[in-house]
Formats: sequence, structure tokens, C-alpha cells
Amino acid sequence: MGRDRHALVTGLFLIIFVMGVTAVIYWIGHFERERNVYVISTLKSVSGLNPESTVFFRGIAVGKVKKILFDPNDTGIILVSVEVDKEIVFTRGVFATLRLKGVTGLTQIQLEDSGTLPAVLQPGDDPLSRIPLVPSMTDKLMSSGEEILHKADNLMLRLSSLLNVENEKNMGDILSNLSTLTGKISELRKSIDKALAGIPALTTDSQKTLAHINDLTHDLQLLTSDVQNLSTKAGHLLNTGKTASDLLMQTTLPKVNKLLTELQATAQQVKRAAAALDNNPQALLLGPDQQGSGPGEPGYKEPK
Repeated sequence: MGRDRHALVTGLFLIIFVMGVTAVIYWIGHFERERNVYVISTLKSVSGLNPESTVFFRGIAVGKVKKILFDPNDTGIILVSVEVDKEIVFTRGVFATLRLKGVTGLTQIQLEDSGTLPAVLQPGDDPLSRIPLVPSMTDKLMSSGEEILHKADNLMLRLSSLLNVENEKNMGDILSNLSTLTGKISELRKSIDKALAGIPALTTDSQKTLAHINDLTHDLQLLTSDVQNLSTKAGHLLNTGKTASDLLMQTTLPKVNKLLTELQATAQQVKRAAAALDNNPQALLLGPDQQGSGPGEPGYKEPK
């Protein structure tokens, strides 16, 4: 009887255990159905990425990697299926990058949304709705590592050619010249200090000179005023001279010319009278001789 009871308890325990496991499996399956599946596509390598790797969206874990496989239609494309919580809504501006997980070498998916395409991204494996995988900053650095090494090699070669024996000697000469120049600058500074010490006396002399200049400026102003007065008087004198000149030309000179003409005529008459008296002094008492009539004149008589 005891054995039957023990077997019954064991059977009940197994039944309850199986029912519990089934419930957990069902819950897990139901939970998984609460997630949306998106597909990430890339032409690059996805080294370190494995199924069950965590998927982050803006730094928050929102899902995991479901599977990784090649595109059946194009083997150059790698497809990464990810499961994301249904509460997360993506837009068509979402993109994915790979990020390292510590120092383990494993990688995780990092999702970001550029916000340039506000339309909602529908889940599924539609080629038009796949999320692009873009290179991360680490990938860019690794891809440009060869170019960086090449530039570093060129830089080392140039430094080696720059630091040859001849250039080292030239640099030594330059440093020596700089030392000499520093000494000369120090001497120049001392000379400047001495010159600055004499500036107060120079300032006093300058003030005296400015005072003399001010006096000279005042005298020049007085002289300028006198010249202006003299110019004004000269202007009046010129106007008076012009008026007198016009009067002399228009009135006095014509009268003088008329008087000179009359004097000339009078002198001619006196000259003729003097000549007549010289030839016939009796004419002063008897008067001038009567001239005989000429031919054709009244009283003319022909000589017999």
C-alpha cells in the first residue's frame, strides 16, 4: 500500500513538472511571438556577430540576432535577421552598425534612426524594407589604416631626410644665431630704457617748443589780419585808380588833344607873321603890301 502511494505521488509530481515545463515553453513561445522580425543586409563582413547577439536601439537592448545567412538570390549579400520588441517602431531612416563587445572580439548590432524618412518601417523580409548596415567609426578607421600607415611611412622618410647631418649643422647655426640675436635684443632693450629715461626732459623741451610755436602762430595770425586789411585797401585804391583812368581817357585827354591842336595852329600863324615882318619890316607901320590882281582876278591889268 505504501509503495502504491509513493508511486502515485511520484506520478503526480512528474505530471505537475511536465505541465510546468509545458507552460514555460508556451510562455516563451508566446513571448517570442510578441517580437517583430527585421532583416539587416550588408555587403561587408560581419566578423564576430553570432546568433543570440544583443540588438541595441539608441543604446538600449531591444532584441537579439535570430540568424545569419547569405541571400539566396545574391550570395554577395549577407542577411541578418533580428527580433525586436513590438513596442519599438522604426522609420525608414533607421540604419545599423556593428559595435565591439568589450575585449572579447564579439560584436553586437547597434540601430540608429537618422530621422530623414519619417515613414514607418514595416517588419518582414521585404527587400525594399531591409535595414542597411553601414560602416561604424571603427570600420572606417580600419579601412583607412593602410592609407594612414602609408602617410606615416612618408612622414618618417621626410623626417629622416630633414634630420640629416647637414641639416643638423644648419639647425645648430640657427640656434647660435638666435642666441646672438637674443643678446643684441637685450642690449637694445637696455638702450631703450636709457632713451626712455631721457623722455621727461625731452617732453619739457617739447612743451617749450610748443609754447614758442603758439606765440609764432599768434604773430602769424596778426600779420595775416594786417595783410587782409592791406589787401582790402589796395582793392579800394585799384577801384579809384580805375575810375580816374577812365575819366582821364574819356574826358581830359580829348581836351588836351584839342588844346595841342589849337596851339600848333597858333604857332604856325606866329611863325608866318614873324617871317613876314622879317622880310618887310615896314609892314609893321604901313601894313602889308597890296598884292596885284592876278590873271583872271578883278582889277587885273596886263602889262604894257
